[in-house]
Amino acid sequence: MITTDRMAAVDANAAALGVPQKQLMESSGNAVAREVRAVADPGASIALVCGRGNNGGDALVAARFLDDYDVTVHLLGRPGTIGTDIARENWDALTAAEVPTEVVGDSADLGLGGPDLVVDAMLGSGATGALREPERTAARRINGSDAAVVAVDVPSGIDADTGEPTADGDRPVFVDADRVVTFHDAKPGLDRLDAAVTVADIGIPRAAERFTGPGDLLGLARDPDSHKGENGEVLVVGGGPYTGAPSLSARAALRTGADLVRVACPESVAREVQGYSADLIVRDLPGDRVGPNHLERALRLADGNDVVVLGPGIGDGDGAAAFVREFLAEFDGRAVVDADALRIVPEIDTDAELICTPHQGELVGMGGETADDPNERAALVEAFAGELGHTLLVKGAYDVIAAGSDEESGPSDAVRLNRTGNPGMTVGGTGDVLAGAVGALAATTDPFRAAAVGAYVTGTAGDLAAADNGYGLVATDLIDRLPQAMRNE
Repeated sequence: MITTDRMAAVDANAAALGVPQKQLMESSGNAVAREVRAVADPGASIALVCGRGNNGGDALVAARFLDDYDVTVHLLGRPGTIGTDIARENWDALTAAEVPTEVVGDSADLGLGGPDLVVDAMLGSGATGALREPERTAARRINGSDAAVVAVDVPSGIDADTGEPTADGDRPVFVDADRVVTFHDAKPGLDRLDAAVTVADIGIPRAAERFTGPGDLLGLARDPDSHKGENGEVLVVGGGPYTGAPSLSARAALRTGADLVRVACPESVAREVQGYSADLIVRDLPGDRVGPNHLERALRLADGNDVVVLGPGIGDGDGAAAFVREFLAEFDGRAVVDADALRIVPEIDTDAELICTPHQGELVGMGGETADDPNERAALVEAFAGELGHTLLVKGAYDVIAAGSDEESGPSDAVRLNRTGNPGMTVGGTGDVLAGAVGALAATTDPFRAAAVGAYVTGTAGDLAAADNGYGLVATDLIDRLPQAMRNE
């Protein structure tokens, strides 16, 4: 199954793979026509009630495949207000072919007559809220007819994810369909309807789901009415032996969209870390290495943030290992774990929600397995994520992202691959940038999606940097290009 949000992402990823929306609409319309043929005999009267979006466009295509039926297309609204180019093209094709059409400018003007079958193509799975006019009156008239009803993608007025009406109240209005033609994969709510559901393959390649792509960025835009802090507060805990690593992670988190980023690091390097950027808020820890004596202060600092990025530059000393062990045992929030902190994860029982970002060598050090073939490696990472109970993002030529539980990834995701990035990103510090980017995203979305999008945008930033600098790029080049990668320009 696939949720409506994920379906929108897959559609966009398919387009990025070279499968245009116009081609998908043609396949969807053909599928609708096949469903009509399965229900009605040739010569039957068919009323197609079409909205002005791509859902309506699917039915406009279907009308072209129904020459041996008595077809009338009812467009709800003026043709000039059709919302997409491809739907408008299909309307123009119908009128040029002199297929009977009726423009419904007012709900009172809708006259279905007495059709044998009605196709409901008013609103697709992305629509929310109560039906408005003329769709509201159209839904009532469809329900009041004696015709069989075939809905395109989802009955108008029904939430495809829940199977419930999109409007609250005692008497919400929605189309009571007999059959539903949905596309690519089943939607979670359709099984709850008293309707026969057909899932039509419309030619979306498996890679559109398997690989990250620009569609994964959909829905990440911030609320224009949001205030400081509402788009994520991130704490980076690390540094001591290294000063650049925590700074790279923190600056990447800011460039990926976090509102506030704090760095907790040993006082011996705090001034140096602060010197990398005036945008960072630095909280010093006594001494020159992170250790168990910093546990209470680190937990207090973490409590005021949405996500902790744990490990950049922390080193592999015994004190650092003891701190990570005790911190994770006490912490019950969300954390991105990177670098030397990773080897502690399999040892501890924690209530924290972790996103671990090892490269393949670190994965093996944690007890996982790897392989040269990306699909075989994906299966191994997925299995190990299940054992750990935490999300894994394993870095490589093909990054592998696997959720720690089925519930976390959603009904259509088990494991994802990311192939953005280039060999120039083997330079030191790019992993720290990735950890910070994932941390910022994890402040506002679920861990699995944060890891997948983080891999995609960090690799895209690396590709943008390589386009300008070749393989002489450095980690800070990625940070500067993260905002562009997030816009996917």
